[in-house]
Amino acid sequence: MATKPIALRSDHVFISRGSRCSAWLYLPRHAKRPPVVIMAHGFGAERTFGLEPFAERFADVGLATFLFDYRCFGDSEGEPRNWISPRRHLQDWEAALAYVRDLESIDASRMALWGTSFSGGHVIVMAARHKEISAVVAQVPFADGLALLTSAPLKHILRLSMAALGDLSRSIIGYSPLTVPIVGPPDSSAIMNMPGSWEGYRSLLPEDTSWTNACPARAVFTTSFYRPTLHAQRVECPTLFVMADHDEVIPLWSVRREVARVPNAQVLMLSGSHFDVYKGSCFEDAIAAEQDFFVTHLQNQ
Repeated sequence: MATKPIALRSDHVFISRGSRCSAWLYLPRHAKRPPVVIMAHGFGAERTFGLEPFAERFADVGLATFLFDYRCFGDSEGEPRNWISPRRHLQDWEAALAYVRDLESIDASRMALWGTSFSGGHVIVMAARHKEISAVVAQVPFADGLALLTSAPLKHILRLSMAALGDLSRSIIGYSPLTVPIVGPPDSSAIMNMPGSWEGYRSLLPEDTSWTNACPARAVFTTSFYRPTLHAQRVECPTLFVMADHDEVIPLWSVRREVARVPNAQVLMLSGSHFDVYKGSCFEDAIAAEQDFFVTHLQNQ
């Protein structure tokens, strides 16, 4: 006889700046008004790209999870598709928080944020803004766009900058976006072309995905000057930074600098690369630590 899943998953829709954003709410079956973890994905990604196992495992320890897609991604509304914009993503986080606060099925006084890669930067900014947040997990987090910019080859920067200027010019006169690949092999014109990125990113894609590997090139500018680390000293809640010692995407020194600025920071250093954290033993190590961290700061609050 098949056992029932520990969590009940339901579809939800909330409004961000006039557009419908799609989300899943995972509720533990036997928990009454549990604490909640709000989650979203990283650079150019959707909630179906390897995040469901995290949400399910949080439910295993009695935590509700609200997992959403940004505008222009996945099942959420918005054009142009795959519009990567820190400002817009943060607006969607604000709308998600407001929506979750009104849910009667959860205890909004015990709310945590979980972000990975690009959204690992967003949760730092959000926690700096919202002192009511009880805990944060920033997993292989984006800390400083300038750090990424200075570590990229000049040829790559110039090529992407020209595309971004072209895209901005087209947007001003109402033309369709000029796009660039989100991820690709080394030496490609993709924004993420670090060694291992192409294989790692593709390993997260579900078989039935309709996702397109392209985003408006203007993302090059908005990402390069996005600096969550500047908000870190205003994060008051306990924060767990999950880092990978062979991260090929995020400069580790930029994350260490951010950690030093968060007053109540903890660090878990994993043995692996940026994309290893979503699968296998690296995932197991990460989720076990994240479960314990959230239980300590949410269940025991």
